[in-house]
Amino acid sequence: MDMRLSIIIVNYNVTQLLRNCLLSVQRYIKNIEYEVIVIDNASTDSSWGDLIPEFPHVHFIASETNGGFSKANNQAIETAAGEYVLLLNPDTELEGFYMDDLLNFADSQPDFGCMGVRMHDAQGNFLPESKRSVPDMFNSFEKLFTSFKKNNSKSYYRSDIEENAIAEVDVVTGAFLLVKKEVYTEAGGLDDAYFMYGEDIDLCFTLLRNGYRNYYYGKASILHHKGESTVKDEVYLQRFYGAMQIFIDKYYKEDKPVQYSFLKAGLKLRYHIEKIKLK
Repeated sequence: MDMRLSIIIVNYNVTQLLRNCLLSVQRYIKNIEYEVIVIDNASTDSSWGDLIPEFPHVHFIASETNGGFSKANNQAIETAAGEYVLLLNPDTELEGFYMDDLLNFADSQPDFGCMGVRMHDAQGNFLPESKRSVPDMFNSFEKLFTSFKKNNSKSYYRSDIEENAIAEVDVVTGAFLLVKKEVYTEAGGLDDAYFMYGEDIDLCFTLLRNGYRNYYYGKASILHHKGESTVKDEVYLQRFYGAMQIFIDKYYKEDKPVQYSFLKAGLKLRYHIEKIKLK
């Protein structure tokens, strides 16, 4: 039987969450030829090594340096044997026997690019980044400035699509992103310029530009312990807003100079607002 799926997990200092993630994969993926590749991104916590004997069928890779999320995924995917690859965050857990359905759906779609599923947090709250639009001048303004506490922008977070629907979308999250390996490779993989954040938007946009279609599959869900592995400090702000700057530099600077100037000013202002809130 040919290898159907390669699951790629990048770990950084979240051993217990990673363990729960691997247990969920083990529990819910049946009747599919698959492999799991975990790449540790030079964690300062070495306890992830304790999982190696517990999960003997998982291929563990130890990266000597932390070059970021994109670079680690690309490194692991080079060794992947599956027809499809699933980028999966270590702070997620599968919640059902749906992987075969997802793969069959992907097979059935012409020009299939990538697919994401419905995500919720530990309190059961739906995570709107499960289905998104490509950032532009209008939806970015809504996201950056319409609400500092809770933003459910209709145009950026596709709230016009039901949570349980199956629909075409522009962008899904890198926390759970299913894509054919050959399509991923053809697109150039995740852009190494992004250390963390923004790389999923870039990949989805690249797939769209290459003529592929991206999908949100709301009938399947995952638990995402969002933010539990992220410290909201100045380094986080620099990486998050820096990622958005990379995106607009890449796609708007030359082709859409008016939108570029607007987005650059908006990002700079919001970054300074968030920085002040840290103090």
